[in-house]
Amino acid sequence: MVHGGAHGLHGRPVPGPEEMIIASALAKDLHIATAESLTGGGVSARLAQTPGASKVLLGGITAYQDEIKSQLVGASAQLIAQQSAVDAEVCAQLAGGVRSKFAVAMGLDESRVIGIATTGVAGPEAVQGKRVGEVFIGIASSSGVKVFGENFEGDRLAIIQATIARCEEVLMEEIELL
Repeated sequence: MVHGGAHGLHGRPVPGPEEMIIASALAKDLHIATAESLTGGGVSARLAQTPGASKVLLGGITAYQDEIKSQLVGASAQLIAQQSAVDAEVCAQLAGGVRSKFAVAMGLDESRVIGIATTGVAGPEAVQGKRVGEVFIGIASSSGVKVFGENFEGDRLAIIQATIARCEEVLMEEIELL
């Protein structure tokens, strides 16, 4: 999908972040799996709208409820109970868990799969002492697991959209490293 009709040299459309992610992952024979809480599948949806996504995007789990985070994705139920789901370590476990589960399900070497996860508070109210706009983005790949803490401003939709955009940046940076 080309954003805003932007054109580069010779009048060719400038690719958006989704196209760059898909093309770069495809060139390196990498695949992507997502575990999304506050973004509700938005990262997967943006990637899936992009031509070529079926060769890269393995799928995603919208893990909105804590039981889904622990039972399907593999985050520690005890950690969630102690820290809440809006936590860097929980997010790291979500990214690593979705990477591992999708690699196994697809019969892929885990080194070829990138897992990305989101958790946070989109609002309108704080949750378990976590303020509106507090977000964690986790990414797991052959280079290890990293978590990025973010504090976004705005209403619920603005926070979700900012999180999706930041996930695209994090994915692109990770793919470039691999």
